[in-house]
Amino acid sequence: MANDASRKNGAATRKPVPPVAHQFKPGNPGRPKGSRNKLGEDFLQAMHDDFKDHGKAAIVKVRTERPDQYLKVIASIVPKDLNVNVNNYDGMSDDELRDELRGLAAILSAFVSDAAGEADYEGIGAPQTH
Repeated sequence: MANDASRKNGAATRKPVPPVAHQFKPGNPGRPKGSRNKLGEDFLQAMHDDFKDHGKAAIVKVRTERPDQYLKVIASIVPKDLNVNVNNYDGMSDDELRDELRGLAAILSAFVSDAAGEADYEGIGAPQTH
């Protein structure tokens, strides 16, 4: 069983309180406005400058020497909700789709021989008049 003296009854889990001289007081402006953003901006500018000088060579080096890290970087850049569903037929009318299918059927007919000659694949054959 654990020694009761080692438990300290939560004393170690309390957040230390800073000395009164260091606590926020009315009239103390605190951190200058934008100082945290300025650090981030400076860092990004330094990275930008370094990338302009060495970026392409560094990418090639990482890709060839450490492909696992290269893929990790790519995965971190790609948006989480990337939609790669590309449908070129969304904006087409029924008639345009039918014409597209007829064209494909004509191309495929050179590779497929039909005993009856020309086949009508669910409306992609020659237009019919009613």
